Amino acid sequence: MHITRYPSRGVLITPLLFILGSVVAGQAQTPPVIPIPQQLFLAKPVPVFIGTPAVPNPITDVLPVPQSPFMAPNGRNSLHLDGYQSDTYPYSGPLGNQPVVTSSFLAAECGTVTFDSKGRVNTVCIGLLGPELYLLDPDTLGILARFSLPSSGTTTTFGSGGYYFLDQLDRSVIPTRTRDIWIIKTVEDASGKPSFMRDHTCALDLPLRIPQDESIQSVLPDASGLLWFTTGGGANKTEEPAIVGTVRPNPTHKNRCDVSLYPLPAGEGIQKSFAVDPDPARGGVFIVSDHQMYRFDADPRGNPTLTWNEPYDRGTSIKPGQIVQGSGTTPTLMGTDYVTIDDNADSQIDVVVYRRAPQVNRSRLVCKQPVFEPGSSASFNSLIATDHSISIENNYGNLNLASTLFGNTTAPGITRIDLDDDGNGCHVVWSNTVERVPNVVSQLSLATGLEYTYTKDPSPSDAPYTDAWYFTAIDFATGNTVFKVLAGTGIFFNSNYSGLYLGPDGKTGYVGVLGGIVRIHDTQ
Repeated sequence: MHITRYPSRGVLITPLLFILGSVVAGQAQTPPVIPIPQQLFLAKPVPVFIGTPAVPNPITDVLPVPQSPFMAPNGRNSLHLDGYQSDTYPYSGPLGNQPVVTSSFLAAECGTVTFDSKGRVNTVCIGLLGPELYLLDPDTLGILARFSLPSSGTTTTFGSGGYYFLDQLDRSVIPTRTRDIWIIKTVEDASGKPSFMRDHTCALDLPLRIPQDESIQSVLPDASGLLWFTTGGGANKTEEPAIVGTVRPNPTHKNRCDVSLYPLPAGEGIQKSFAVDPDPARGGVFIVSDHQMYRFDADPRGNPTLTWNEPYDRGTSIKPGQIVQGSGTTPTLMGTDYVTIDDNADSQIDVVVYRRAPQVNRSRLVCKQPVFEPGSSASFNSLIATDHSISIENNYGNLNLASTLFGNTTAPGITRIDLDDDGNGCHVVWSNTVERVPNVVSQLSLATGLEYTYTKDPSPSDAPYTDAWYFTAIDFATGNTVFKVLAGTGIFFNSNYSGLYLGPDGKTGYVGVLGGIVRIHDTQ
């Protein structure tokens, strides 16, 4: 059934006046929850629900992703949900049963969403005034606490707060624009009111070791709890290549860390996060630069050491939908044996799978599978992967924010690829050539068998300039679209390479967008 509503034009005025008044008056009190403003000009009615509610079809024939003892529970701890960067949830998400959509206008993009042990939303949101850490009520999206992170300094595409993780003690471990790593904990007063406080930094060590025009991109713990990080580097910084590093916080000094660095070859940059295997029997830290796929391990003193590296086809140009010339995916671990990325091959990109063990007695390359239409193939978001299945979305055409304005959208495509039974190749299982995913980090619920993504259709003929964004569920077994829920209309609902998340209640989805955060909740 299709239901329509008119996007409100008046909702833009209130939040803008409120923000202006707050800035002028220097207000510090917690603001009320204000919905993200809908499209103001040229908006027409669009369906708010498309399709039918889903019937769960659990995915059970998979190996579970091991839990890191140094991170919050899987599904709740980071942008890609676990150390494997699998983008898979062990629990349920919305089924499209009378969903209700709410939002909070924070005038900032909330790229990574985590959930603490009380189910509250922890998120770093980056706006014009810099990044802030928020603690939000998971139901109302009301602000429970907020903490300003350094606003000056350098930042890469998604670094300095975009890639962070929640540890086993509910502390947010965040790279900052000051080339530091802050560990921030939640405390409560006698009445139970929460607030944030800084628990540890590397301020007296780490910023001195990293060039001033560099930025820490991502941070994660390995199988022993050692913190690893990467910096951006890049082809324009031939004197300052990307860095792979480790830090060990000093237990007796709140601003000191032991730091060790491993520079990559000159001209290599890193724009994505990385994967870690939390099982100490296997271990490994898996990093992709814009030239090569790497495995690192720590020596007994905690220094990063190169275990293996493999060049891939980085193509000859930056495609519309890519930000750099090279792989657009954070490495994703599969089961006990494999790691997968995409490449940037001309015409058609490939999903590439490698054997990840320190040594192999055959080719490290398992397979290369071309995806999407020639000339319209690019992806700059992490792959979803179980131990034998991979899903990749097409971001081709997402050149900038204008690419999805005034009825425009990007090339279609979501493709599932499975490893061959003998482990020596891979093949396409299905391709959805209808849905268009401009830029979101999609996720898979193993409990429902649904891949959740965030789509933007071509504008209908009766609403040619309406920019409608949908929370969309895909059947992972068949690739068919099951249902779509309208998140909102207009530029503030653009996900802009943020993630989509499922709440621990099993009935709620969240999407980080340019305006703040959107909540989609089943009421039945």
